[in-house]
Amino acid sequence: MKWTRVLLVVAIVIGLSGALWLLPIQGQVVVTSGSAEQAMAFPQVRIERKAHTTNLFITDNAAWSNVGVTFNGTFYPAADWQTNPNGIVTWRWEFAPNDSNGDFVFYHSCQAGCLERTRFALGKTNSTVQASPSNPTKLCVVSANPGRDWRGRSGWDGEMTYATLAEDKASGIDELARHVYHANAQKLRVLVRVDYAPGQTLPPANDNVALSQYLNYVRRLARDARLRSVYGYIIGSGFNDPASNSLASNAPLTPQWYARVFNGYGEAAARTDNVIQVMRQENPQARVLVGPVRPFTREQDGANKYAIDAPWLNYMNTLVARLDESARAKTLAGFGLPVPDGFAVNAPGRPNAPELQGRAPADEPRVDLKRAAWNGAQAGFRVYRDWLDLINAYPTTRGLPVYINATNTFAPDEGIVPAQNYPRGWLTSAYEVINAEPQVQALCWFLDEDNSADGRWDAYSLTKGIGRMYDAAKEFEELLKR
Repeated sequence: MKWTRVLLVVAIVIGLSGALWLLPIQGQVVVTSGSAEQAMAFPQVRIERKAHTTNLFITDNAAWSNVGVTFNGTFYPAADWQTNPNGIVTWRWEFAPNDSNGDFVFYHSCQAGCLERTRFALGKTNSTVQASPSNPTKLCVVSANPGRDWRGRSGWDGEMTYATLAEDKASGIDELARHVYHANAQKLRVLVRVDYAPGQTLPPANDNVALSQYLNYVRRLARDARLRSVYGYIIGSGFNDPASNSLASNAPLTPQWYARVFNGYGEAAARTDNVIQVMRQENPQARVLVGPVRPFTREQDGANKYAIDAPWLNYMNTLVARLDESARAKTLAGFGLPVPDGFAVNAPGRPNAPELQGRAPADEPRVDLKRAAWNGAQAGFRVYRDWLDLINAYPTTRGLPVYINATNTFAPDEGIVPAQNYPRGWLTSAYEVINAEPQVQALCWFLDEDNSADGRWDAYSLTKGIGRMYDAAKEFEELLKR
């Protein structure tokens, strides 16, 4: 009788297996000797559609903090949550009934940099569509318009973020992640400039509390799964200009302080409280770029004089020397990869320079404007060549990639905006010059879309296209077709 029961059970199992084999379904069959609860796969997703709303429920067996989902790049915190028996938690999100079809990603621990837990698709989605390959280009814009047609070209987008505004709804880390998502959808490589605060590009000099806040933020950026596609992080900008140090004007941002923040210059080699080591600890693949020194600015000089004695070049020379010194000291102490991954530089044009001597203003990027009053320093776009010479003068930085993260025809010491002085053909000249420079990877026009509330950058914007910017916008489109 016992064997009869065994044979009957086997027959039933075989019969059910055969029946299941014929059913047109996909999934998993879990055989367990324990409780069903123990065998559950987490996290679990449930949808509840109503007439005027769609509720999304995610249940997990860990009480994660600071959770959220992204949908089309936008981050949504949970509307509410409840704790179930055995530590199981369910979070709820609420969406409009027609706005919940697509790809979702569930994140947790977002207070320190969102970590991905799972992703899923609801309703109709394009997640299975294979993207067509794009041809790379060095063309780049700051604050790329998400509606721009890149003509099948994989260009560059420059974005910006502030450590003190990490939670700001309009310009915080969630908004940065949304911009990165849309740039990725356009197959753009993203460069993110990281400032300490508006008007204060780096933590004030010798302010270790501010430095700690800044390092915590760059750690968060490197850790955040939503930002893993970021091509490189630019650490600060224009440190030699008082306008970039407005919160601590009595304490200039010296080359020594910049190198301290970037790779620990001046401190014991064993210390790791600097940007490059903090970011690489969280994400070894993160590219960390030295930010740009502002050209033609005389307010700060440098102790290491360059062959061409101009304050901005001496400042840059001193900065690169300090970074090189710190990188070599840390290497000797056994720390790997203390060297920058590249440099961002500014290269403003000067199409009305007297040194052009009758050449067409649009040819300015092709012409050396060696200004006698500046001891032969370049006075226009070709200042990028001075930057290259300085970068290539030191063993740990020689040959590193260079990214022109801001260019247009606004020379800071002249103050004429591109909407007034842009000569048609200038961007084409600059693009052709940079295409012939293998060390320079990107040429970023500042800027594309002006998102400022007061329109302060309208006269620079390709999207707005006012005045002579109409010609620059048309020219950018033509270059994308090449």
